Amino acid sequence: MPADVTLLSYNVRSLRDDTGALARVIRACAPDVVCVQEAPRFAGWRARAARLARAAGLFHVTGGAPSCGTMLLCAPGMAVEWAGDSTLPRTPGLHRRGLAAAVLRTADGTRLGVVSCHLGLRAAERRAHVPLVLGRLAALGTPYAVLAGDLNERPDGPASRLLRGGGLRDAWSAAPEGGAATFPARAPDRRIDAVLTTPAVLVSGCGVPAGLDPGDLRRATDHLPVRARLRLP
Repeated sequence: MPADVTLLSYNVRSLRDDTGALARVIRACAPDVVCVQEAPRFAGWRARAARLARAAGLFHVTGGAPSCGTMLLCAPGMAVEWAGDSTLPRTPGLHRRGLAAAVLRTADGTRLGVVSCHLGLRAAERRAHVPLVLGRLAALGTPYAVLAGDLNERPDGPASRLLRGGGLRDAWSAAPEGGAATFPARAPDRRIDAVLTTPAVLVSGCGVPAGLDPGDLRRATDHLPVRARLRLP
């Protein structure tokens, strides 16, 4: 039988907003895996990440300060085969970027590779980082792999095109559902957050989930979450 996985990608703005609302949004999406961007990364980051995970009914897999603010959370039904953090080359004067990665196993033992990323503010840096991101995803060694995160550009941007040219598929375009823009949360007018998959992953639906509490969405952070319903045949 195919394994079904619900993946959520969410920029949480370093938990500077209403963490109660954030946890409620995550719970309402019922994810198996959460790819976090702008996770806590300064003093006390471990305790803050652990509190968010508990409040959302999840556990911390990897990421935080070691991966420059990217992080992975999982539901109890997922097993962790391997997890690790890495950093990307720094552009002088800009915040360093990094990746939180893991190989997870579903209840039936299917291996799923996941990378959470947050690309930079400059187009040149984003383009330079794409081959490294693709290499990290390929190194997970499974045909079922997902890259999710805040790309800081629209789907027609150069880095987004390079990711698709590297063999990934835009899950949102493959099976759109729900809202069509992710930023800013109070008046979304652009899609800069994405979920991309390898061809072996089937996508049942991807977008900003419908039916979430509008007040919680506005209070939680400055991005909207992206949920992808995935099937691993």
